[in-house]
Amino acid sequence: MCIPNGIPMLLTRNILYTGITRAKELLILLGNDKTIEYMINNVDSKKRNTGLRYKLENFSK
Repeated sequence: MCIPNGIPMLLTRNILYTGITRAKELLILLGNDKTIEYMINNVDSKKRNTGLRYKLENFSK
């Protein structure tokens, strides 16, 4: 799993957890130790605005 520097909104524990748990047999983390540590400690999850609710509400109309 490649862990890029930057893009703070993607450097969250949730993203790291998802990547780790999807590995089937082997996981190799490629990235800066400080960035990975930042992700582990970053539990800040922003409210997602996908527009799904709007699409579902208007789907049946």
